[in-house]
Amino acid sequence: MAEKTVQYSVIDAFTQSPFKGNPAAVCLLEEERDDAWMRSVALEFNIALTAFLTRITPSVDSENHDRNQRFGLRWFTRGTEVKICGHATLAAAHFLFTSGLATTNTIEFLTKSGLLTARRVDGFKQPGTLASLNENAEELFSIELDFPTIPLIECNPEEHPSIPRTLNGVPMINIKKAAILDDLVVELSSGNAVAELQPQFDELQECAGRGVIITGLAPPGSGFDFCTRFFCPKLGVNEDAVCGSAHCALAPYWSKKLGKHDLIAYMASPRGGRLDLHLEETTQRVLIRGEAVTIMSGLILV
Repeated sequence: MAEKTVQYSVIDAFTQSPFKGNPAAVCLLEEERDDAWMRSVALEFNIALTAFLTRITPSVDSENHDRNQRFGLRWFTRGTEVKICGHATLAAAHFLFTSGLATTNTIEFLTKSGLLTARRVDGFKQPGTLASLNENAEELFSIELDFPTIPLIECNPEEHPSIPRTLNGVPMINIKKAAILDDLVVELSSGNAVAELQPQFDELQECAGRGVIITGLAPPGSGFDFCTRFFCPKLGVNEDAVCGSAHCALAPYWSKKLGKHDLIAYMASPRGGRLDLHLEETTQRVLIRGEAVTIMSGLILV
């Protein structure tokens, strides 16, 4: 048995509704654990991403004012560690805000992608929801992540994906590659085409790069600017239900195409999810806003 149990929650990110959005497990480590243990825990949860939080002693500035609270944050799929993950960061922030471990409105995360922040944005109880019927329910709130943009670069012709069964006749309008993530980005003729794809994961696994991000312009009147799906069978995630980090590349791409800095994105996976985006062009940062719902909480005993 471990000297200390590990507190965890499973949280659906980028949604207001349970069992929608993208699930992530969030574990709070009170003692050091090795990478093999974290990989085993992620495999045991058997969901797309597991986030591991560690406490960092708060610091004060020169005037003795408390700074934002800081936590170490790492992300693991079922088989490997990843450099950046949006939905599991949102889930980690939700865990800290709802548990009372975060006492400031902004949390700073030290990660392998540098310093990332999450800011709590308070809202109101919505009529007709379970929260509005419960007098003691906490007011709904969203979380705004501050992430770096990821540049898109040209990919070589030999890197172009060959996925005829997945596309089923839908033409590829444009093909790029996300420089840091090493994902291919494929624009199709419409968001409806993206939503209607029947992915053939054996084809997608053979593509160059880590994964394939497929995106298209949202239908008029939908309330969204663009739609996306993300397939990453090489990392054991056939389809990432709502991928926040992909939008670090997609926000600049669609901002340029549509001539706007505020965008509403929809991940058109079977679970679905909404992301509100703001591109800070001068600083090359993306503000990604979404909500989350805690599904279960418990203790890891080993």
